[in-house]
Amino acid sequence: MTDNQKDGRPDRLSVEPKVVDGVRVVTVRGEIDHDAKDILSEALLSEDGTVPPQRIVVDLSGVTFLDSSGINVFVAVYQQVSGAQGWLRIAGAQESVLRVLQLVGVDAVIPCHPTIEQALDT
Repeated sequence: MTDNQKDGRPDRLSVEPKVVDGVRVVTVRGEIDHDAKDILSEALLSEDGTVPPQRIVVDLSGVTFLDSSGINVFVAVYQQVSGAQGWLRIAGAQESVLRVLQLVGVDAVIPCHPTIEQALDT
């Protein structure tokens, strides 16, 4: 698990990548903002950052805040995996986070699912 829980702020961000049936599933908890964007990006991409995984599900059920920095990470990762004939899906976003994704139109490009299981099965 990676985190940036510095400055005594435990609500910052933690990420936990794992592989489920050949799909990289990244569970994210905390706040996705400018300070956390690099950690999120690294967690979504491959270990060495040179070759993106083909398929990624991002579990946002533990995310309480998302700003434009997080949106930019999702769009950049989506472009990378799409270029490699892969996909990116978002799962479990809380209502406030899902609303941000909908307001900027990310949900029209990156599929958003209520659960990880649904994201994996689609």
